[in-house]
Amino acid sequence: MTKLLGVIAIAAVAFAVAPAQAAKHAAGGCSSANLEKTETAIENMADGDGKLVAQKEIASAQDSMLNGKMGACGAHLNKAMHATMGK
Repeated sequence: MTKLLGVIAIAAVAFAVAPAQAAKHAAGGCSSANLEKTETAIENMADGDGKLVAQKEIASAQDSMLNGKMGACGAHLNKAMHATMGK
């Protein structure tokens, strides 16, 4: 029974940490430099739905960063980066 509880505890920690780590690695990390690069790319985009989506995501990333939510910041920054790649 104690082994089962140990396995459950390890799994719970892994599931709690994995999304934040995935967002950090997927976006290259939530940093001022990455935010600035993405903002520059957004400014250079043609007006349209993609640009609006990217602007909303970068605003959410900045808000998350200011509130110390680095995992959420990375996720929003990643979405903004993908939006700048266009379709």
